[in-house]
Amino acid sequence: MKRLGTPIPDLVLLEPRVFEDERGFFFESYNKRVLADLGLCQEFVQDNHSRSRRGVLRGLHYQMPQPQGKLVRVVTGEIFDVAVDLRRSSPTFLQWYGVKLSAENKLQLYVPEGFAHGFLTLSEWAEVLYKTTDFYAPQYERCIRWDDPQLRIEWPLDPGVQPVVSPKDAAGVPVEKADLFP
Repeated sequence: MKRLGTPIPDLVLLEPRVFEDERGFFFESYNKRVLADLGLCQEFVQDNHSRSRRGVLRGLHYQMPQPQGKLVRVVTGEIFDVAVDLRRSSPTFLQWYGVKLSAENKLQLYVPEGFAHGFLTLSEWAEVLYKTTDFYAPQYERCIRWDDPQLRIEWPLDPGVQPVVSPKDAAGVPVEKADLFP
């Protein structure tokens, strides 16, 4: 596995070593020892799996005061995955990074604690798997609006097209009213 750089140093893009031939392919999607060698020593405690149709936007989610780091990958389809730095003390505070993750490119994104996370489904269907460093705690769940003008996230939406969001995500708060990390 190879660690790729991102404009936000704490976000880590991972490229697995894929063994492919006429039968198909094989790769390690998780190896605790390899990730530790790459500087990711987090302990993962929960695996999540979501399926979304084209145009569905999930996020921007985070938990506070029980934050979760997430290791995100796609096993079917393609998404535009976004992380936003919500740590006031960070030099990249309120900066975002977006990357296409797909079953084809097999890239993974590690989103550390202190970031909001969301994604837009680009393919007909996408299945997303992600490991978390802490358990889901609904009482600590927070959501920032996906279209917050202060963040200026460049979602790859066709002009005039609105994404499909859940009522909970539609009720997300602007970043200026959100609980943020120190």
